Amino acid sequence: MANRSGPARFNRRGAPPGAVVLFFWSFLSLAAAGCSYMPWFRGPETPLAPLWDSVSPPPLAYADSLVEPEPIAIGVPPPSGGTTRNMNVLHYDVELVLPPENDRVSTRTTIRYLRDGVGPHLVELDFTGLPVVLVTHRGRALDFVQDEGLLRFQSPGRPGIYDTLQVEVMARGVPDDGLILRDNVHGAPSAFADNWPDRARYWFPANDHPSDKATVSFTVHAPEGKRVIANGVQVGAPVPADSSRTGGIGGLVTWRWESRVSIPTYLMVVGVAEMEVLDQGLAACGRAPASPRPDGCVEVTGWAFPADLEHAAQVFARAPQMVDLYAGLLGPYPFEKLANVQSSTRFGGMENASAIFYSEQAIAQRRDIEGTVAHEIAHQWFGNSVTPAEWSHLWLSEGFASYLGPYFWEHAESDAAFKSRITRARAEYLDSDVVGRPVVDESVSNLLDLLNENSYEKGALVLHMLRWVMGDRAFFAGLQRYYLRHAGGNVVTADFQRAMEDEYGQSLEWFFQPWLYRPGYPVFRTAWSWDEGAHRARVNITQIQDLSWPVYRLPIELEFQLDGGVHRVTQWIEAREWVMEVAIPERPAAMRLDPDGWILMREERTSGP
Repeated sequence: MANRSGPARFNRRGAPPGAVVLFFWSFLSLAAAGCSYMPWFRGPETPLAPLWDSVSPPPLAYADSLVEPEPIAIGVPPPSGGTTRNMNVLHYDVELVLPPENDRVSTRTTIRYLRDGVGPHLVELDFTGLPVVLVTHRGRALDFVQDEGLLRFQSPGRPGIYDTLQVEVMARGVPDDGLILRDNVHGAPSAFADNWPDRARYWFPANDHPSDKATVSFTVHAPEGKRVIANGVQVGAPVPADSSRTGGIGGLVTWRWESRVSIPTYLMVVGVAEMEVLDQGLAACGRAPASPRPDGCVEVTGWAFPADLEHAAQVFARAPQMVDLYAGLLGPYPFEKLANVQSSTRFGGMENASAIFYSEQAIAQRRDIEGTVAHEIAHQWFGNSVTPAEWSHLWLSEGFASYLGPYFWEHAESDAAFKSRITRARAEYLDSDVVGRPVVDESVSNLLDLLNENSYEKGALVLHMLRWVMGDRAFFAGLQRYYLRHAGGNVVTADFQRAMEDEYGQSLEWFFQPWLYRPGYPVFRTAWSWDEGAHRARVNITQIQDLSWPVYRLPIELEFQLDGGVHRVTQWIEAREWVMEVAIPERPAAMRLDPDGWILMREERTSGP
């Protein structure tokens, strides 16, 4: 994602207080049960209609009043070690009804999962911001409690059978966050999901942690005249909605999308708005195994509000070229399609798998966001396919996109265009307030705090320095090795280090430890003198950074300016103070440290004769 900003707590959007009066999806069995809508819910004793396999489930329940979950702040990190829920979600099937008023939503989420055991067990899911109406297992209503951001219930399981299990959760109301119901920048109703970091839980129940990937399908009943975009491929053409599924609301059209590639919940999205679609061509031909097309290409499209279509066509124009570059550099494109979508994301861009969402304001205001486009497309490989297993390793997503995004300009335009972006990233990091914290930071109290210059700019600069250390051939071969080894999975920084060491042929511990697990950067004090008789420059370089920061070991280039040009030499700095003599054909006029800008550093003072 790009343009990190926004509050840590979100309020309910899109409707005045009285708009919570809902009138759709009646469920006679629920009414007959005489249920009270306290946090604990006791369902009917007799089984409901079967929900297993191909049997169509009944419509969602409606109740006159439901208990609203207490609002919770976003971004609260999970306990160290990530999820410990003894479950592996395989698939989410999410059904949504969005009425023309665009002021509420009804949901049905069916979850298939595996667990390490058989028989009855506690299911604990992240879910808040929408009151739950009903929880069922194979058609039988279950007791549940919804509080403190969680939905808990006891599942009977299937004694003696170790296989997949399935539960269904029905809810309705106005999401506190995650699914944003509001008028777009032009005043037209829209609904867009925006899940990072843990905001999927505000509109569907989930194991809302990046380490638990799953496939997902969406069935969206939306007003006529709207288009629906989501992850994966569109299944069939839109059809008039079955009123039995929508509580009798007319004028709705049913869309279905399905992602057949497992992704984390923060990437699972839908978008509903009046949009036009741009056909931008094909990409990654022969290198897109998830594509449903017989030619093995992925379709690249742009989705924008009608008033903004012309500018969207400009900023998305080179998207197929970007996909081709990264597919050739890293490995096959991992998803079924690529759609670039104008939306209501709170970020400048959000890399949702195969359906990237961009700031509606940025496109409506005719800003040049092509750099964001490259960044988000690079995320399809790093972040979406190769996903950090823990939030503290976010740089493996954002740092990589922040480096490979600018790399498009080195490939498509010039080395100078690429270096100008790296120079800007260096300045932004050095002027930030996070230089005293490590990149892999396990001490954050809110996940939003990870959206900082360490995860983005310093992460990109670490990759740039590693490219300098390893050389282009080994560096890019190592990136490809790392991607192909972990495509579709979860990683931590040690996985990346091992892949690069395998390519480099020796340990890189001396590089990874100070740059990623320790705070800061080197600050060099340089001095040099000239020995006319020996035709040698004596160079003294001292690392004077804060003593709590590491002493860095790295190769660095010295450039001496001569009358007839320049003389360059590369040496390894191994200690806090380093002295060397360099043979030079003539007395230099000046000396520069790291003339090509490979190293993240400050140079406090340069002196010479």
